[in-house]
Amino acid sequence: MLAIEVGPVDVARTRYAISPLGEAMQALRVAAGVQAAGPLRPWAERIAPRYEQLRRQVPAVGALTALFRRGGYNADFIHPPPSGSGGDFAAELAAVRATPLRRARLELARNLAGLRTPPRYVQRILDAPDVVTRLADALEASWQALVEPDWPRLRAVLERDLVRRAGYLAMYGWAAALSDLDPRVSWRFEGQAGTIEVRTGSRTEWDRHRLAGKGLLLMPTVFGTLISYVEPPWPYALVYPARGIADLLGPVARAPGGEALSRLVGPRRADVLRALEVPATTTQLAAQLGLSLGAVGGHLAVLRDAGLVTRTRVGRAVRYEHTPLGAALAGS
Repeated sequence: MLAIEVGPVDVARTRYAISPLGEAMQALRVAAGVQAAGPLRPWAERIAPRYEQLRRQVPAVGALTALFRRGGYNADFIHPPPSGSGGDFAAELAAVRATPLRRARLELARNLAGLRTPPRYVQRILDAPDVVTRLADALEASWQALVEPDWPRLRAVLERDLVRRAGYLAMYGWAAALSDLDPRVSWRFEGQAGTIEVRTGSRTEWDRHRLAGKGLLLMPTVFGTLISYVEPPWPYALVYPARGIADLLGPVARAPGGEALSRLVGPRRADVLRALEVPATTTQLAAQLGLSLGAVGGHLAVLRDAGLVTRTRVGRAVRYEHTPLGAALAGS
């Protein structure tokens, strides 16, 4: 069990990031069956032939999957923390390729400790002098085969979750920001500070850490589960499942009994209204719903004129969200 002590300064220094490389790693775990697919089962079934072809063409992918473990250490260098707000796969992959061989060897040895002996071809790859290059090439191939084709829609889901989470933290504090992060995460208020408690694993004693003004890195994921980072080279970080994961699989599902809303405003306009359960930009809605920017913009204009949505400028972007009447109709 993990306890992270948070001070008043840590709200301002908490940051949010998207990791394309992290999504490639987690997608590979799901495709390989190391992690349960859950609501992503239709995606896993759809890309299964692609994954099998990837395994045949890039043997080092098998070396990556042999390193995956649950509840234990996984080598850090193959998934470094993103700099800034992240979102740049090439930059993350360059950081992997720049890993010194000595550090890679130490992390791989720690990763493999306690695991069953890997197949010979995997051991040859892990023992090779160019092991860092081979694993980086496998990560790039996994990204291209499993994640990149869906990345616009994926990124829209992740960005929308970040906007929502950051707004909750800024306006209502840690309790609101963490309330639906994961059932295993809770907030304990203590005067001007508090503690983030993460209940994972079988340990009964608390492993205590203090942010001490460094802030927390929050990273949503579509393919992954709750992961906590509290040791170098990572900053203090929580990776958590994003809301709207089913949006990866296609347009927003129409709720049973929701035909009345479709008849009232039209089926596509109803999809747009329902999709605004989380505020979004026109670009994000287009990626999520598989519509053109022009079509989404037209639907939003009609919904806004009808008093069902409102818009707010955030920097260079314009974000749309429900009005109270729009929220009531979308939930009906």
